[in-house]
Amino acid sequence: MIRVLLAEDQHLVRGALVLLLDLEQDMEVVAEVSSGDEIVPAVLEHGVDVAVLDIQLPGMDGLTAAARVKERAPECRVLILTGMGRPGMLRRALRDAEVEGFMVKDAPTAELAVSIRQVAAGERVVDPALAAAALTSRPNPLTEQELKVLRLAAEGSEPSEIAARLHLSKGTVRNYLGIIVTKLNARNRLDAVRIAKDADWL
Repeated sequence: MIRVLLAEDQHLVRGALVLLLDLEQDMEVVAEVSSGDEIVPAVLEHGVDVAVLDIQLPGMDGLTAAARVKERAPECRVLILTGMGRPGMLRRALRDAEVEGFMVKDAPTAELAVSIRQVAAGERVVDPALAAAALTSRPNPLTEQELKVLRLAAEGSEPSEIAARLHLSKGTVRNYLGIIVTKLNARNRLDAVRIAKDADWL
């Protein structure tokens, strides 16, 4: 019997998924949670085989929770089920959180049970269209320092505030912003933020 945890903050969606999975003879939903902070304690308490996690959750996000699950319960496999089907998000899930599966919510419902079985058996499951997009999408051209500057700019910080927070001069911050706009072929700072967010670099 495959012991499944389901983390989804939308009650209707979570209820529908639980009903769907409970129809399967070889799996049981042993825990349902609605926030990221509940995931690791529930995994440890219920001896979960496969944790099915949404990315956007109250509290800790699903990718951070997935990484914590890997640290605390490495035998538990993780399948991300999300409406955020973007190549950058897939790369983060595989690279940073080391998840075994990544599915988008608009996939046919029958595929969820199949994917849980595959992940439980040690296979990797990735939405094919998203995998193709991740392979062909543009790599992030920004350095870590440029990303730090752009993240603060995305929060609405002015160059003087960014300089103070990153212990840089105001002129250096302006230079970074100019380089970022050029690298991203953006019209201005706001356009650079939009481009980076769309590509999941922020």
